Amino acid sequence: MTSTHSRIPQASSATKKRRRIHPSWWVALVAFLALFGAAGFRGAPGALMVPLHEEFSWSMGEISLAVSVNLVLYGLVAPFAAALMDRFGIRTVVSVALSLVALGAGASVFMTASWQLLIFWGLLIGGGTGAMALVLAATIADRWFTSRRGLVMGVLTAGQATGQLLILPLVAAIAEDLGWRPASLIIGAVALAVIPLSVWVLRDRPSDKGVLPYGADPKTYVEPPPVTGSAMKRAIDGLRFAAKHRAFWALAIAFAVCGMTTNGLIGVHFIPSAHDHGMPAATAAGLLAAVGVFDILGTVASGWLTDRFNPRVLLAIYYSFRGVSLLLLPVLLSDVVHVNMVAFIVIYGLDWVATVPPTAALCRAIFKERSTIVFGWVFAAHQIGAAIAAFGAGVVRDVFGEYTYAWWAGAATCALAAVLSIMTKQPRILVQDGAVPAREK
Repeated sequence: MTSTHSRIPQASSATKKRRRIHPSWWVALVAFLALFGAAGFRGAPGALMVPLHEEFSWSMGEISLAVSVNLVLYGLVAPFAAALMDRFGIRTVVSVALSLVALGAGASVFMTASWQLLIFWGLLIGGGTGAMALVLAATIADRWFTSRRGLVMGVLTAGQATGQLLILPLVAAIAEDLGWRPASLIIGAVALAVIPLSVWVLRDRPSDKGVLPYGADPKTYVEPPPVTGSAMKRAIDGLRFAAKHRAFWALAIAFAVCGMTTNGLIGVHFIPSAHDHGMPAATAAGLLAAVGVFDILGTVASGWLTDRFNPRVLLAIYYSFRGVSLLLLPVLLSDVVHVNMVAFIVIYGLDWVATVPPTAALCRAIFKERSTIVFGWVFAAHQIGAAIAAFGAGVVRDVFGEYTYAWWAGAATCALAAVLSIMTKQPRILVQDGAVPAREK
């Protein structure tokens, strides 16, 4: 009897000899570039808030509201994007998403009212970046790799976060010298430039290129059947299934704190806060870019650690370090860059999205074949947290004239996330999946 799951034909020995780099790594590289390009404008609002405030006299609260809409959509689109990738393919979803980012960035140069900021920064940019975000990283890691998943997840996550931070100095410098409009156009061009590569290289599954996933055993690997049915129904069903498990709520709340203390607080408000202390915007943007550099090291290292150690313990450590850093930030900010501020940047950079690989590993272990969609909902919580923090910190700045209470609130939520992470039940399947070695059962 023929199996309902198709086995992937093994490549000939001659083909294997010619193919020195497994196609999975090329797919991962282009996914990295797509995440990098889309993330560029995600980080831009932090560098453009001051120019917009000065030109249009919009309050920080008004601008923060548009950023909050961006962050919410960035998260809420994710689980539906995961289902759409299952249904219509990675390449189609990524190409459309990058086009939305470019459209939003380009059209924003014609803004004259704050409500238009909600359309371009909020709806278009938020929806476009959300259609990829970390669900693209999780989808690539799950479909194209059976080994090194933690490492791949770490590298792709670093691409998403690093694109957001490394482009900031360029955006801030252009906004300062030429205005914020040329800066927006450059971001749109970066997103457009990645589309041809995505169309050329990205495929849905390794079988589309006649190979097995990286690390798969040709004797035992069976390709999952193609997905059918409504993408929206699959996304909603995934949430209903996950919501019955306490582990989902623990992961979602902790990851919401991650969003609060990265994209929501530091990503959006670090530059305006440093500007309040007399630091030039370009200098503050440079510090955030340094966070992006150290984020690469931290996230890749976190992926490596996730393949070897208990993800719960890793998460508790990451959130604890982040909370202490935020607690000290108000006394570190000044008009110049000093040694203690550099130490903060290094620690925060290493910890920026180090939480993603262990969180994805726990989702994969607990929710198995539903893990990508469930992770999309966990990521939605991440972005809801980011949106709350982005808007809330803007209001704190308007009311108190400074950000101190916002930083302290972030530190308190990190303590909560550390406790929730260590209390998340670790199922036995986690050992079988390879995320935790047997000695840690």
